[in-house]
This record gives sequence, structure tokens and C-alpha cells, in this order.
Amino acid sequence: MIRRVAYLSMHTTPLAQPGIGDAGGMNVYIDRLARTMAGRGIKVEVFTRRTDPAQPEDVMVTDGYKVVHIGAGPEEPLPPAELADSVQEFALGVTKWAGANRVDYDVVHSHYWLSGWAGVIVKQQLGVGLAHSFHTLGRIKDANRAHGQPPESLQRIATEQEVIEFADCVIASTPYEFDDLVEHYGTRPESICISPPGVDHTVFAPGPKAEARRRLGIEFGPILLFAGRIQPLKGVDVAIETLQVVRESHPLARLVVVGGPSGGDGEAEMAHLAQLAVHRGLGSDVVFRPPEAHDTLADFYRAADALLMPSRSESFGLVAAEAQAAGLPVVAANVGGLAYAVADGVSGVLVDGYDPGTWADAVNRVIDESGAFSDGAADHSERFSWDATADRLLELYSGIEE
Repeated sequence: MIRRVAYLSMHTTPLAQPGIGDAGGMNVYIDRLARTMAGRGIKVEVFTRRTDPAQPEDVMVTDGYKVVHIGAGPEEPLPPAELADSVQEFALGVTKWAGANRVDYDVVHSHYWLSGWAGVIVKQQLGVGLAHSFHTLGRIKDANRAHGQPPESLQRIATEQEVIEFADCVIASTPYEFDDLVEHYGTRPESICISPPGVDHTVFAPGPKAEARRRLGIEFGPILLFAGRIQPLKGVDVAIETLQVVRESHPLARLVVVGGPSGGDGEAEMAHLAQLAVHRGLGSDVVFRPPEAHDTLADFYRAADALLMPSRSESFGLVAAEAQAAGLPVVAANVGGLAYAVADGVSGVLVDGYDPGTWADAVNRVIDESGAFSDGAADHSERFSWDATADRLLELYSGIEE
């Protein structure tokens, strides 16, 4: 029986606002999963790296769910690429905390490749079963990276391979990620477990569009929405160029971009996108908004007419699932987990390639058939819930408990 779980999230904390820096769907995943587990009486510690000397060692988020800050490397925010030298210190900090607090874990579940590396060390030190979720895979990002973007490091690729070999269970979000792990990493199929993320349907649910628009100060016209971190991989440039074509059919259409710069080239990408909007003659018709809290983000979903996800790579696409739960159809790239998260022709449209004209055709279809797509989006989202995710993971944890 599973009574206590350690989650490792070295490079980013579930306390961070999604859309800022490296915080995104993974942060939401860990936070909502930890809350759900704690609600079932399972104690959860989420270990993350200290990025500010003022951070307390422990933060009790809710009864049974605690975030623990571990000193590893400089106590300041650093991009993931600069954290490899601190992995061992982080892992030993986790085992030291467990020993000092006399805590025994039934299983450790690590997230992202850096935490997976730490997880292997913790597994060996504590003699505990290890489950791992990659969230993104280096080789898949390389295969789909935007023109001019540097490849992932050889260290990352080698570490991912090692984590696969040592983990007791590699958790894939979708059957597509399962296939990627087998095809690109030679992972044994019997060591992969499929468990999709969930959606908080108490937050993300359909609601009156007019009321949501009034709260957000949006008055008229079709609204296309992008929500997420700003980096080349996410394809916001495609969304801007798509808007230019859509306006030929819907002259009042606008694009709202909700999110902040992420990664080493995030600021440069933000500047590039602002210049692109001006160059395309869109000016104020592309509105950049800072990252929003979950409750407010739900209002953006209700106020919009289509969510655009022109990502080059997505292991799942949690934003797509949350938007659909609010009744917002999704126009997404036909890559990775988006092909699982979005029901093509029902909850949205999957697009092959990144031609703005093709994307505009998909957007126009969603706008023109908004009623059917909105209903299909809400219905499709019902398959994703945090209770179902917790059920599946507890089953998997029990299978690897040592």
C-alpha cells in the first residue's frame, strides 16, 4: 500500500506561476497530482532546488503536501542547461533530508531528465522504487526543432538513456510518447507505463463567453488565443502569421498571447514576435499578456474562439486539455501528444506542417462551426481527470514498490 511518495522536480518548483521562465505544464502536473494524492491521505514531498536564500526549507502547500527546497549550486534561478553539475548535490540533499526527518518512501517519482538523473542516485541511496516522467524528450525535440535552433546536449541524450535503464517504470503521457520511447531510445515496452495528465474540471468548465469577455475587457470580434511559455519551440510566430490570413475572412480577428519568455532565447523571441506583428501590419491586433493564474486563464479560454498550439514538440499538451474542458476548440500541430489530447474534427483540428494558410483554413473552420466544436471540446475533455491520473499512478507505484 502506498503511504508516502517523493516527487523530484529539480529545475522548477510547483509553486511557480506557469508561463514564467521554465514553469509550464509540468509544474501544473506535479502540483495537481500532489494535491490529489494528499487528498487521498498519501503524504507527498516535492523536492526542488533552492533558487533564493530567503526560501524556507519547507512549504506546507496543503495538508499532506509539502514542497522542500534543497540547496544545490548557486541559490539563484538558472536555466536547466546549467544545472547538470548540481544534480549529485541535489540528490544527496534529498537523501539527507529523508534521513534527518526519518522518512521512508514507498516510491520516488522524478520529473524531467535532470530529476531523473537525481532519481537514479536517490533510488540507489534509499533502496526505493523509481518511476520517471520525462515530459519532453531530447531526441524528439531535436527531430522537430525550429530552423536555427541549437540541438539538445549530448549529455541530456545520454542521461535520458541511463534513466530509462535504471528506472523501474518510465511513464509516458500518451501512446505516442510510448512509441517515441521505443523507437528513439530502444526502451523495452514492458518497462513503459501510460498515464495521461488530468484536468481540474472545477476550474476549467464552460461558461458564458460574454461574461468572460467583460471581465477581461474584450469587446468584440473573433479571438485567437495562445497560452504558454514564449520560446521558438512553441511556434507563436506561426500563430501571428496565421492571424494575418484569418483576417482576410474575419477582419476583426485578434490574437491574444498569454505567457512570458522562457529559456535562454526567450527574451529575444519576445522581441522577434513583437517585430513580426508590426511587420505583418497587425500592430495592436496581437496583444501580449503576462502569465495568468489558473482561475483567470480559464476566463481567457471562455472568452476566446480558438486556442492555437503550433508547437514543434509536445509530450501531451496540458493547455489543450484545459482549454477543451472550458469549451474552447483547439487548433494544434499534429505532433506528439497533441494528436492524443485533441480529437481531430471533434474537439478541434490537427494541422500537418506550419503553413499559415493551412492553419488559417483550420481556424476559419473552427470559428464557422463554433457550436459543434465547443460541445465536442467539452465532451472530449471528460476523459482527462486528476482522479483518473492518480488511480493509474497508484496502480503503477504499487507494482514497483520495493
